[in-house]
Amino acid sequence: MNRWDEMIRKLDSEETREALRSLYGDGEGTAERQAARYAALIRRHGELFGDRREIRLISAPGRTEIGGNHTDHNHGRVLAAAVNLDALCAVSARDDMAVRFYSEGYPAIETDLADTSVRPEEKGTTAALIRGVADGMRKAGYRVGGFDAAVTSTVAGGSGLSSSAALEVMLTGVLDALYNRFDMPYALRAKISQRAENEYFGKPSGLLDQMASAAGGLVTVDFRDTDAPEVRALQHDFSRDGLDLVVVATGGSHADLTDDYAAIPAEMKGVAAYYGKPWLREVTAGSLAADVGELRKRNSDRALMRAFHFFDEDARVPEQVKALEEGRIGDFLDLIIESGRSSFMYLQNVYASNNDQSLSLALCLAERMLKGRGAWRIHGGGFAGTTLNFVPREETAAFVKTMNEAFGENACTVLGIRPVGAAELKL
Repeated sequence: MNRWDEMIRKLDSEETREALRSLYGDGEGTAERQAARYAALIRRHGELFGDRREIRLISAPGRTEIGGNHTDHNHGRVLAAAVNLDALCAVSARDDMAVRFYSEGYPAIETDLADTSVRPEEKGTTAALIRGVADGMRKAGYRVGGFDAAVTSTVAGGSGLSSSAALEVMLTGVLDALYNRFDMPYALRAKISQRAENEYFGKPSGLLDQMASAAGGLVTVDFRDTDAPEVRALQHDFSRDGLDLVVVATGGSHADLTDDYAAIPAEMKGVAAYYGKPWLREVTAGSLAADVGELRKRNSDRALMRAFHFFDEDARVPEQVKALEEGRIGDFLDLIIESGRSSFMYLQNVYASNNDQSLSLALCLAERMLKGRGAWRIHGGGFAGTTLNFVPREETAAFVKTMNEAFGENACTVLGIRPVGAAELKL
């Protein structure tokens, strides 16, 4: 029996099935579907690279942003959760610095980690993330080396569930498992991942996505000090409120929207600069209101509205947390709707310059179906991609049917919250 057949056989054990349920949920057939997915990936690794070396199985989750829309990059507060969709890797160590990276549905990547400096020609590519993560880990005192990886992901690109953060955090897990002790603090995983995305990939994201993926569970994060963000785990199960978290992928792509994303933190920081501050967390809404006349001479009206959104949204997050902790789910849902309206009206990240109105339509449909019973809002960075909806469980089937008819088969995904970040399934 070769190595991968032995691993696949172990996927049938009850211990392994229980581990899969902890990562992906205990829905009917979930463990069996995940076992089949893992088995297929192990076989793929064997076919690509042979079976002489140890194969490690490393997973990292996507994330859902629940509160704090576009606040992290200006040192604000967020409410977020890791989800039961993930980037999954079957990987083996090499005895050199070469990397062979085969991700399902994408061209193969072959590179090396002998030089981990930024390469301008790699901007916007997975190769840039591999190099950036390796460089960050090396600078943090961790060993790095080459590897052969077969990768699959249920966090679709452009889905608004942060496929990039899942991939980056997975890569920290790969190098940590292969060459270290797989005990990297999750905050360091997040910061290394964010740096790779900012400096190597070229997308100026905040730290929300990577922190939620790396930390796991439902968390509130205060980014006042980004070198030591304050992360607090929350123990709340939305299923006990009779609610499902449903994201709707409207078919819009995040491709070519980097400039739209980059404009939001740039405009917010431009307003802060009037006060000699680097970001809005060090300014007050009262100051902004008092100085709006002078500010308009130096900033666009959109920049000012985005700044007002920041102040209101940042203050809204602790209110959402308190409502959850006190069991006031109705108040919490009202705050979600307030957040969504602020993003739509003031942050203006529901549709981009291409004037695609699919997200606006999804929000319109959700309000008609959920008003008075649930909540709806733009999800994540915005401009394209997904909406987040809190749907009463007895209405989920009808909600999914309507949205799938509008935006295509499988537009809806019912999410579960994953309790851990980067994880290794040991067989």
